[in-house]
Formats: sequence, structure tokens, C-alpha cells
Amino acid sequence: MSRDALIKVAIDNLSKLSDQKIKEVTDFAEFLLSKSEDSILVEGIQKMASESKSFDFLNDEEDIYTIADLKEVYK
Repeated sequence: MSRDALIKVAIDNLSKLSDQKIKEVTDFAEFLLSKSEDSILVEGIQKMASESKSFDFLNDEEDIYTIADLKEVYK
């Protein structure tokens, strides 16, 4: 089904619901939009942080510990 057809079906179904149920559907739709916006925001922050040069100094730091320093090795 196309997006337009789905929207039409949803509107037709909404018109059959009581006011209270329409409010519930509206609240749920707002929740879904909020989740989507949060996801986009988190992805943007992760991308920005990964491309940042803030922690580049760690790449030049020598390793303090080696595998020989481990007391137990987990697989």
C-alpha cells in the first residue's frame, strides 16, 4: 500500500473512534515522532564526536600495558 493510501485508511479509521481514543492515537503518534527525532539527534552527535579531533592525542600515546600483563585471558 502506498503512503497516501495508508494515510487515507488511518484517517478513515480515526473518524470512527471516540474522542478519547483519538487522543490516545495522537499521543502515540507524537511519541513515535519524538523517538525518531531523538534517534536522528543521537546519530548526529555520534557522527560529530567520531569526526572530532579532540581525542587524537590518544593515538600518539604509547601502550602502557601488553598482553603479557594480563592475569587472565578471556576468549
